[in-house]
Amino acid sequence: MQTRVLRCNTRRGTVQTRPGAAMRVPRAVATGTDRVYNFSAGPAAIFEDVLETAQKEMLSWHGSGMSVMEMSHRGKEFMTIIQEAESDLKELLQIPSNYKVLFMQGGASTQFSALPLNLTTADDVTDYVVTGSWGSKAYKEAQKYCKANLAATTKESNFTVIPEQSEWKLTPGAKYVHICANETIQGVEFKHDPTVDGCLIADMSSNFCSKPVDVSKYGIIYAGAQKNVGPAGVTIVIIREDLIGHARPDTPVMLDYQIMAENDSLYNTPPCWSIYMCGLVFKKLLAMGGLSEVEKHNKAKAGILYDAIQASNGYFKSPVAENVRSAMNVPFTMDTPELEKEFLGLCQKNGLIQLKGHRSVGGMRASVYNAMPMSGVERLAQLMKEFQASH
Repeated sequence: MQTRVLRCNTRRGTVQTRPGAAMRVPRAVATGTDRVYNFSAGPAAIFEDVLETAQKEMLSWHGSGMSVMEMSHRGKEFMTIIQEAESDLKELLQIPSNYKVLFMQGGASTQFSALPLNLTTADDVTDYVVTGSWGSKAYKEAQKYCKANLAATTKESNFTVIPEQSEWKLTPGAKYVHICANETIQGVEFKHDPTVDGCLIADMSSNFCSKPVDVSKYGIIYAGAQKNVGPAGVTIVIIREDLIGHARPDTPVMLDYQIMAENDSLYNTPPCWSIYMCGLVFKKLLAMGGLSEVEKHNKAKAGILYDAIQASNGYFKSPVAENVRSAMNVPFTMDTPELEKEFLGLCQKNGLIQLKGHRSVGGMRASVYNAMPMSGVERLAQLMKEFQASH
């Protein structure tokens, strides 16, 4: 049988996958390149210069003669990679010395189980503040393992607000209080680190390393990498040392924080490539001036979109309360699904992709994570204005 070879003619905007089959690829006409503006909620855009570095190092990392995807995770080459990634992350977030950084697998959703398994018994109480879909999933999963208390929820408002901390019904002596710092689907974001008596835990998957965070206010911070700091495959857990070593006897080995910490995240083969890519992104963020500068850039990008929505006088609408609007995920709607479909088609033709809202809420959503360039946001705002003018 003759082998079919993948042929990519990106200058023409066509990818040939098999005889007679082709897929049209939208071009980022605003940039004059074959790169699109990718507004995906995750996996999301990665800095182009980071991708170019990875491309250059693909066949031989630093003269080793091996790709990162080929090298032993216990060899000196990869040990250098993972240690530098950890060191750079500690510098970025100013992580205190009494915290461990773990590179785990299974996505942030696996941590929904790992948390109660490591920190509670079946009779222990935990508090969950639910402000969106991912907080809801974390709360539901915790109910399998402990007495999870719904301390606050904004479900009645369709998760468009975050309740004042004075409204939280916290349990005295609870093992921990859990929040989702930024809800990817609904687009609500905590603008300040809550202060609680006891252990505060945050899922920061969709705003991780997008701004400075006072790590010392949290017992555990966890995040999937595939939005702000790299490709899918690795989940980063930052955990205070006194919370390690309390896992239930039946906790799966791969979810046991003590085992992961004692083995420096190398109990088994880790997601080597994803960790390497995260390391490159961490260096990029440091080179940008650190997270304070990154935050300024991100606020400016989100501000352009929210200003465009405001300037449309209701033609485009933001469902989220103004004081908690996310700097990462900007949901917006129009009067009819037909108009939204037409606008999405216009964006697609102009090389702006993945703007359709999550299937559970509809509408549209622009995810403007760290790697989204300012030009992409400006182009989207321009198209919004042009579409309104023509309709």
